[in-house]
Amino acid sequence: MKGHSQIASSFLQNEPHVDWHDQTLWWIREKRDKAANQVEEWEALRDLASRIKEHTLGRLDEYLEVFEKNSLKNGIKIHWAKDAMEHNRIIFNILKERNVPFVVKSKSMLTEECELNSYLETRGIEVIDSDLGERIIQWMKQKPSHIVLPAIHLKKKEIGEIFEKKLQVPFTEDAEELTRMARKHLRYYFLTSQVAITGVNFAVADSGSFVICTNEGNADMATHLADVHIASMGIEKIIPKQQHLGVFLRLLARSATGQPITTYSSHFRKPAHDKEIHLIIVDNGRSEILGKPKYWKALKCIRCGACMNTCPVFRKTGGHSYESTIPGPIGAILAPHKDPQKYKSLPFASTLCGSCTAICPVKIDIDDQLYHWRQDLKDMRPWNAIPAFAGKVLANPKLFDSMGSFMVFLQKFFPGFLRTVFTNYTKGRSLPEIPEQSFKNWHKNQS
Repeated sequence: MKGHSQIASSFLQNEPHVDWHDQTLWWIREKRDKAANQVEEWEALRDLASRIKEHTLGRLDEYLEVFEKNSLKNGIKIHWAKDAMEHNRIIFNILKERNVPFVVKSKSMLTEECELNSYLETRGIEVIDSDLGERIIQWMKQKPSHIVLPAIHLKKKEIGEIFEKKLQVPFTEDAEELTRMARKHLRYYFLTSQVAITGVNFAVADSGSFVICTNEGNADMATHLADVHIASMGIEKIIPKQQHLGVFLRLLARSATGQPITTYSSHFRKPAHDKEIHLIIVDNGRSEILGKPKYWKALKCIRCGACMNTCPVFRKTGGHSYESTIPGPIGAILAPHKDPQKYKSLPFASTLCGSCTAICPVKIDIDDQLYHWRQDLKDMRPWNAIPAFAGKVLANPKLFDSMGSFMVFLQKFFPGFLRTVFTNYTKGRSLPEIPEQSFKNWHKNQS
């Protein structure tokens, strides 16, 4: 089974593209910093958001019941799904009752997590992703490479080529013209779809309402024109009160893209006359994470993507190298809960520099959790014997001297040997030059 470094190797082949990807994400990180610095109480907002999330997760069962009660009063139909299969089955049954040939979907990482698109398409229902980035990667049969910027790994030339192929339009790299083409293409589906599917950014317990944050307005267009709105939310999306919402809305867009607020922050409380809202509340392993003392704080995540924009590993290797729905630092601590064997390399795809933790708007201890995963997964790593051997060498002065002399000999007379044996470690790294003498010998000569 390939690990992160092996999968990333293909992305790293194109150095100019890697540099562009790195610089683009860092530019977004810098926008975040400027936006945050314009808010005097920024750190106070982060502290407050963190405490609200921790309080809510500590009483999650109570707030979910309150939310369900108030949502039902508002006329929203509530469904509970223990896993991805149940989530997908609920949506399919709603669509099957209405005999719809296709459904318009707004960007939702939870539906990506549940692999809803492929589930519906194998059952004869076409899914039209209406977020422009999502639509592009859907055409390319790829997964999102970033949770906020799903097509950030593609350059305008590649996007122009896919538009030319799929829409039979003249090739262009002009972003405004490409957007106009996409709008024209999607309008038919918006106007004729009977059902719209969205995600949920925040669910407010005391009002029984939920909020969707977008920049394109595609969620609004889809939900207002369709007769049925299906919203999918993870159980961790709950916040206690309406007054808490402002804290998170001020943090979310600034952390994600450097905007003061998302272009559209749409509130859904009750269905319009003759329309329906179905809300599916999904666990899919979240309760298991909640029960783990070292890892439960990862559920505070508000999916802003800031940790990805700042992570030097993510910027250099791209989101697809993680092979998980949520990539980057937050994905590296979420994915191993799902499949430790498959994702055992992800916690090691980090420098542990702490930049992700430093800018997380809800103060998730990401670097600490990455470290904990490294300890918990160490027995699965093929080179687990190396640290144990190194410990014995470092604890024995005579053995340390002998190994030092041996390594110098290898590096001097057989320079390719270490690279052959330790391929994963030495790839992309330059071994240090051999000093003329060891520190120990130098110190003896000074005496």
